[in-house]
Amino acid sequence: MDGAGLNRISAAWARRPRPGIVADLGLLLVIALFLGVTGPYGTAREPVAARHLFWLFTIVAGGLIGLGIAAALRSRIRDRWVRALVAAGAMTPPVAFLVLAAMVLVLRHDHGFSGMIYLDLLWQVFVIALAMMSLLTLLRRPPRRIVETRTVIAPPLPHAEARFRRRLSAGRRTAALLALEAHDHYVRVHTDAGIELISLRFSDALAELSGAHGFRVHRSWWVSAEAIKAARWRRASGELELTDGSIVPISRSGAPALRSAGWL
Repeated sequence: MDGAGLNRISAAWARRPRPGIVADLGLLLVIALFLGVTGPYGTAREPVAARHLFWLFTIVAGGLIGLGIAAALRSRIRDRWVRALVAAGAMTPPVAFLVLAAMVLVLRHDHGFSGMIYLDLLWQVFVIALAMMSLLTLLRRPPRRIVETRTVIAPPLPHAEARFRRRLSAGRRTAALLALEAHDHYVRVHTDAGIELISLRFSDALAELSGAHGFRVHRSWWVSAEAIKAARWRRASGELELTDGSIVPISRSGAPALRSAGWL
């Protein structure tokens, strides 16, 4: 690997988020401890301290090399599992040399930097590198996306209720409109300033409020969206609780509009 390649890997590693580096190092230390205890590839016969130092050095140093290579490949290989496989293959030659050096310097093997031993180490290093990069990739997997939808009801336009409000008495003309209730040939108007009975067909009242934010929840009830405090649906019927504490029934025909608005 040339100097330019090492510089790219170093720069890519430096750009990794700090919490990710801590998690990666933690996993590398756990892997090193596990291999130090189990002693694969004949290292179980080595002294305990030397064996643990050997695996600590090779796993942490090799893991950092692999993560640096994977970071450098991120813009070129989108699939993270393919990237882990390529990184495992690319890291094998330099990590195998580190393993050979650790065998000589840490485990005190007398074979020196033998080319034959180095070639024999390649497949062993690749197996561990692939397992290690797979674990690190699994640890760094992106969180599952959760899309939350919410219905936002904008306040009514000033003119939406103007025509209907002119029918109310002066004391309730500017009050908050809560609900309309059909009452024979009259309409009972519920406001936060009290209830008023006006002479008007329910259908005509609904037509005048067609631009306002509200729902016809029952054949005899229309409610303002801003007046709804809670909604409940049980089996084939339901009810609304309004801000003034009133309870309004919900029919089957009125439920879909409330359901699409997120109340049911």
